[in-house]
Amino acid sequence: MKRTTSVALSGFGVPESLRWHQGALWFSDLAHGTVHRWDGTGEAETVLKVPGRAGGLGWLPDGRMLVASMDGGVVYRLEADGELVEHADLRHLVGGPVNDMLVDPHGRAYVGNFGFDYHAFAREHANAMLYAPPGPTKAPIACLAADGTLLGVTAPVLFPNGCVLTADGTTMVAAETLAMRLTAFPVLPDGTLGEPRPWAPLISPFLWHAVNHPGLLGRITRRISALLDRPAIAKRSASPIAPDGIAWHSDGETMWIANALRGECVRVAEGGRVLDRVTTSQNTLSCLVAGQDGRTLFAATVPTDDPVRAAELNGGRIEMLRL
Repeated sequence: MKRTTSVALSGFGVPESLRWHQGALWFSDLAHGTVHRWDGTGEAETVLKVPGRAGGLGWLPDGRMLVASMDGGVVYRLEADGELVEHADLRHLVGGPVNDMLVDPHGRAYVGNFGFDYHAFAREHANAMLYAPPGPTKAPIACLAADGTLLGVTAPVLFPNGCVLTADGTTMVAAETLAMRLTAFPVLPDGTLGEPRPWAPLISPFLWHAVNHPGLLGRITRRISALLDRPAIAKRSASPIAPDGIAWHSDGETMWIANALRGECVRVAEGGRVLDRVTTSQNTLSCLVAGQDGRTLFAATVPTDDPVRAAELNGGRIEMLRL
């Protein structure tokens, strides 16, 4: 029997980018552009509102917070006096909203972006139609120095999203949401990322081949997938997994995945073997294993990831389960 989370907080638009920092849970609301902090009691505190919608979060070694502006195409830095200043301008690099961000212990930031206007497409088409040739636009991960200067960019990948570092800091694992896989990058001595390699495929090779096929097979597969793209069907399915946020399990070797396709967090081993599933109340966009003793699974869930509709519904939740 699957374990099920309980709702800890509610009333948000699109809660995302769960982080544990200085004994509290932090997260962004992508619909309302706000950053929140929750110490585990009462309601969450609103820390700030970010121009262009708050996205990925992180902290520099001196404690100043970095936050991505999704529509602004920049990364902001929150100064000690409360002033929000531009840390890095990414507008020349991004083809869509700036997305999740990882800040390492040295203050280097790794920032992804959608690559295109995903929500405009999704309002008019089923997700399966993204894979009609030439397929979704790829996007690089930008690597920033601690002072905000650009160190470099990765090879383009398919919707780079949540990412984590290995304990020794030599490898970064990133979610490619629309590729339905986790991908590993070596962290080079200068902080840039090297050539990617597969870490965990989350869709069967045949289905991936079929949905991307340029001919009749692809057209049939995409049409069937579009017809089956219904919440009632998705919630009863086990595959594929579209990874959004990711987080290491307490063993430091296996990975929790927030599955954007349905209400669950899934734990996988390198190579893609599914080890555990936890049911959430809604589609899951971010997850984190943290808490005072590091044994709580947190999940950010939504009735919709469309920021316009989500801002009207305010149905986003923070859920949790003691592991």
